[in-house]
Amino acid sequence: MSDKKFSLEIVTPKATVFSGDVTSFTVPGELGGFQVLVNHAPILSSLTKGIIKIVDVKGTETRYSTNGGFAEVHNNKASIVVENVEKV
Repeated sequence: MSDKKFSLEIVTPKATVFSGDVTSFTVPGELGGFQVLVNHAPILSSLTKGIIKIVDVKGTETRYSTNGGFAEVHNNKASIVVENVEKV
């Protein structure tokens, strides 16, 4: 499964909320929700209020609630920058 992972970081102005390898994540994009998998095309998207769903390399699903922010994916590295986030 190691070839199916990529790195993800979720940060707020106060702290890094998540940092690690994942197999996928889903975010509430401004134009609709979308999922990111390994080798996703580069993208920069604004996010709206909703749920961020992460699936780590062990298959564990974690959900966070957010009021919006930005997501960037480039070369199998993803960053989600949000003002506020809470684990659901």
